[in-house]
Amino acid sequence: MGHGAGETRRDFLQLTAGSFGAVGAGIALWPFVHSMNPAKDTLALSTTEVDISPIRKGQSITVMWRGKPVFIRHRTEAEIEEANAVSIADLPDKQDDAERVKKDKDQWLVLVGICTHLGCVPTGQKQTETRGEFNGWFCPCHGSHYDTSGRIRKGPAPKNLALPPYEFLSDTLIKIG
Repeated sequence: MGHGAGETRRDFLQLTAGSFGAVGAGIALWPFVHSMNPAKDTLALSTTEVDISPIRKGQSITVMWRGKPVFIRHRTEAEIEEANAVSIADLPDKQDDAERVKKDKDQWLVLVGICTHLGCVPTGQKQTETRGEFNGWFCPCHGSHYDTSGRIRKGPAPKNLALPPYEFLSDTLIKIG
């Protein structure tokens, strides 16, 4: 009888000591784990509001969001028609233009301006820059060509230019993030 009670008491003491050890390790590791959370200034930059009223048709601007360039283009009717005329079957990353813009706001294209091949920033934001064979953007690093919807059409990039989360707060204000 004494033998069984000793094992029970020993098991309880080992379980208690192990529990205290685990809690102590957790408390010791918490500052390290907490240090991996984003800083307050980074969290403050998680959204960006952009006034799009000064952007004329055919013009593009670049804004920064989370340390990345975001391209905002006010597309012309010709650019929209060009994007809609493309056969989805011909695209490496099959996506319709309507999936890449907000309904009733298809003149506004909002893209993360980073090439999906190796992370370069494509040209084509300024009227004087090379826009590639499809009148969109061109990545001079490895020759990726994007169309007026930001879709990859030619070159080594595997995916279309990414779409950041965004919404229209009004007809002239966009919130990115």
